Amino acid sequence: MNTLYGIKNCDTVKKARDWLEKNNVAYRFHDFRVDGLTEAQVSSWINELGLETIVNKRSTTWKELDETSRNSFDEKSATKIITTNPTLIKRPLLDTGKYKHVGFKDAEYSKIFS
Repeated sequence: MNTLYGIKNCDTVKKARDWLEKNNVAYRFHDFRVDGLTEAQVSSWINELGLETIVNKRSTTWKELDETSRNSFDEKSATKIITTNPTLIKRPLLDTGKYKHVGFKDAEYSKIFS
């Protein structure tokens, strides 16, 4: 089963959900804020995709982190910080079970589900 991770009011997540529905792709939506995240999930995403791919350093959440957290942010500290502040994750994060993809572009989803 495909899982789309994000937050329901994010415009990019809305576009991804619309695309999946219009293309009859079955998926489960996992809202970071409502459903939460585990350190194991976050750690596996960092290991598979890389910290720079996962974290949105342009986000309001990043900018609101205290300076110490931002300056010491690395693969060791990131898991706990992201679990506590899940909106740091670039959205949406799609997990097909075989493949993980961050962000949404129509052409990319078309390729993934072709």
